[in-house]
Amino acid sequence: MSGNGERYVVGVDFGTLSGRAVVVRVSDGAELGGAVHEYAHGVIEDALPGPGVRLGPDWALQAPQDWIDVLRHAVPEALAASGVPPERVIGVGTDFTACTVLPATADGVPLCESRPGRPHAWPKLWKHHAAQPHADRINALAARRGELWLPRYGGRISSEWEFAKGLQVLEEDPETYALADRWIEAADWIVWQLTGVETRNVCTAGYKGIFQDGGYPSEDFLAALNPSFAGFTGKLGRELAPLGGLAGRLTARAAGWTGLPEGVAVAVGNVDAHVTAAAADAVRPGQMVAIMGTSTCHVMCSDRLAEVPGMCGVVRDGIVPGLWGYEAGQSAVGDILAWYVDHCVPAPYAVRAAERGLGPHEYLTELAAEQRVGQHGLVALDWHGGNRSILVDHTLSGVIAGQTLATRPEDVYRALIEATAYGARLIVETFEDAGVPVEEFVVAGGLLRNPFLMQVYADVLRRPLSVIGSGQGPALGSAIHAAVAAGAHPDITAAAAAMGKRVTGAYLPDPKRADAYDRLYAEYRRLHDHFADGGMLHRLRAIRNEASA
Repeated sequence: MSGNGERYVVGVDFGTLSGRAVVVRVSDGAELGGAVHEYAHGVIEDALPGPGVRLGPDWALQAPQDWIDVLRHAVPEALAASGVPPERVIGVGTDFTACTVLPATADGVPLCESRPGRPHAWPKLWKHHAAQPHADRINALAARRGELWLPRYGGRISSEWEFAKGLQVLEEDPETYALADRWIEAADWIVWQLTGVETRNVCTAGYKGIFQDGGYPSEDFLAALNPSFAGFTGKLGRELAPLGGLAGRLTARAAGWTGLPEGVAVAVGNVDAHVTAAAADAVRPGQMVAIMGTSTCHVMCSDRLAEVPGMCGVVRDGIVPGLWGYEAGQSAVGDILAWYVDHCVPAPYAVRAAERGLGPHEYLTELAAEQRVGQHGLVALDWHGGNRSILVDHTLSGVIAGQTLATRPEDVYRALIEATAYGARLIVETFEDAGVPVEEFVVAGGLLRNPFLMQVYADVLRRPLSVIGSGQGPALGSAIHAAVAAGAHPDITAAAAAMGKRVTGAYLPDPKRADAYDRLYAEYRRLHDHFADGGMLHRLRAIRNEASA
């Protein structure tokens, strides 16, 4: 319950399958109540709602109404659970998956509302990878021209980002492209709905919109891709708002959705991963935060600028004002384990798990944990969702080497966990080789619930793991930004120190297991480098796509 003089903020995190809200005390970051609302449409991957129009391979869309429903359900429910009087709430902050981007009219209406049967009128979720050919063209042209912004993204931009997805819309549905007055990140669109004010945040613009040194890629560059693409940046907005800034105040309409008072401060939008750094009080140079869930995003602040091969980007003020913010990532982590359990585990395992009162993940984890390092004889590549870092190629696919007739489901499950840890180690090593030291590895996200997986990461990385002290990292981070926007703390660093939380050295590496993993990691690197050019994997994907057409 609230004290008489206390003030509170609300953080709202829009994830891949659901949105969650948390009510937080400004003075110390205590989380007093939360609620989750599942998206009715989830991830739209096979066919559009209603009209039933089929989608092609590697598509992933979402429905804007699902996001509004989070405001209408999760926020009031979190308030009720907290016991905090709405009039004590001074700010709201939000974060989103990214790059999740949508075409809209000049007044912010999503085009899918008027064109529900056109796939390109719908928001493209972060894991929409069907724009890979467009990303390839952007990268090839930028490399030929020596575009100065390209090294800031590790030498390649991703198919997940604004420009590749925008070019795909132009070339596959030029009518929808022409109708899109705005091409806007969902992180900014939701703030627009809350405040009635259109803003563009420096985080998504920098990491997902190729905004560097005060500008986007030139019209000349865009015209060389496609003459009709020359004016694309006119859809993006030019003025960028700083993180922790005040985007506007809650409108009467949004107050009706949320149950909060009209006029409450609303923070500038942000990305779920980047805002989590504040929740873990990890916004100082050298602290790498790995947000591990369906995918993993690695973010880190630094006082130095470097070119890190395969990073997702380095942006000035991209995590906190005054520092360079780095991002890298793995396109699938939890998604790989979920895929394996959903499609590859035989029925007897599910029966035995149920008899023990365990879910399939818990049962496989228990069996895998009984093994010695290397006992399964396997090594896998964690590319089932493509590779975000360090290869930046979303048309790569997973590989499992070493299977025999003696291989069992728990063997493969453990090998997949280990593969994601090897991928994380490669990212850390790549940063350090480029002169950006990683002094602390901090873990957040849903996979924290698996202690065995955490221990594997500590052993593979050969370093202690710190863990966030909250189960709702992005929502807490958004609440911290809301406290800054409302003037309760002077800046993000101070607010993170007061409201963020983490446990240092929660998992320590075991030297013998770490030595054994060094040998397996060397095999992972050999497998990684062998398939890195994508030749065979690209050909297999092309055959699949042709057969599916």
